[in-house]
Amino acid sequence: MGNAQDKPPGSGGGGGRLDHATAGSGTTSRGRGSAEKPQTRRAPGKGLANGSQRENSPAGGQGEQGSPAVDTSYLDAPAGALPPHLARLKNAGNHLFKYGQFGDALGKYTQAIDGCAEAGIDSPEDLCILYSNRAACLLKDGNSTDCIQDCTKALELQPYSLKPLLRRAMAYESLERYKKAYVDYKTVLQIDTSVQAAHDSVHRITQMLIEVDGPEWRENLPQIPAVPFSVQQQHRNKPISAEVAQARAARAAQAEATRKDARFTLLKQEGNDLVKKGLFQEALEKYSDCLTLKPEECALYTNRTICLLKLSRFEEAKQDCDSALQLEPGNKKAFYRRALAYKGLQDYLSASSDLQEVLQLDPNVREAEQELEVVTSLLRQSLMDSTAHTPRV
Repeated sequence: MGNAQDKPPGSGGGGGRLDHATAGSGTTSRGRGSAEKPQTRRAPGKGLANGSQRENSPAGGQGEQGSPAVDTSYLDAPAGALPPHLARLKNAGNHLFKYGQFGDALGKYTQAIDGCAEAGIDSPEDLCILYSNRAACLLKDGNSTDCIQDCTKALELQPYSLKPLLRRAMAYESLERYKKAYVDYKTVLQIDTSVQAAHDSVHRITQMLIEVDGPEWRENLPQIPAVPFSVQQQHRNKPISAEVAQARAARAAQAEATRKDARFTLLKQEGNDLVKKGLFQEALEKYSDCLTLKPEECALYTNRTICLLKLSRFEEAKQDCDSALQLEPGNKKAFYRRALAYKGLQDYLSASSDLQEVLQLDPNVREAEQELEVVTSLLRQSLMDSTAHTPRV
């Protein structure tokens, strides 16, 4: 999760008063000196000192006596305006969450929230992140009710913060409170239209609401808050994290791979259809286009060889079979078709060798037996002709 919750759009740091209405509620957060004491939730891990972990935890330090120390340098990474001992708790929670230890991570976030209250720290941004991160743990553990409470608290601190909105929407949906979930998902999409999970959920929930309430389903929805343009602009201008950049790159790579697969399948099928029609030059072009997309596809070389043999381009056919055999050294089709290419090149000895290789791989290939008889006869005739034209000394 890294910084499991990015600094959300909204107010600046410190104790400035927040004057945006809370998404989904009518309250506003308080400034320094009048801040409501953060709500806390007791959880496992309470009482562990400053981010230290129980034995064998991924966020822990020294393991069993005599074993090498675990790298805990991540605990000292800066964490907003939090003092070092609370930053360590937050970083430990992030690390535990990353490794799927949601209950332990929840405990660390709870300790950090309690620590902020005890130290009188009033940093809306950092508290919003802590509540949102704890909400993520609760959602993972199936505690949707408490997840909603933590997300709402985070949104009181930082209205229109994206991750608490999205997590609260998911929690509402899991509790089948579809109208509230719909409102939160639509609010998310006002802030960032690229959140695919929100698009998918809106579509899914819309179908459910139509089934329940009929054509007038929109009239029964709570009011969807209008996200201020300044919040939308701030979100767009915010530098993306390395984690988000990697996720976007992965999605783009997946989309490109899907596109290439679809085009490859289409070109290959078109090539096969053209071969059946006897249009070998056109089929050859389709297979060549396929190979630009997937040059490691052995079957394309053997398919293209058919076209080259039919077009009497024997040297190129041999080269394609060579390529196929580099990819699959035991490919019977490649050996058989290379034998035909050698035959076209009048290299009957090499053709005979490849046909024998086919029969060693599969003695039941009748075509190879018949072709071997033909090639053997041609080889014998070639040797006789060569002898006849050799002058006697």
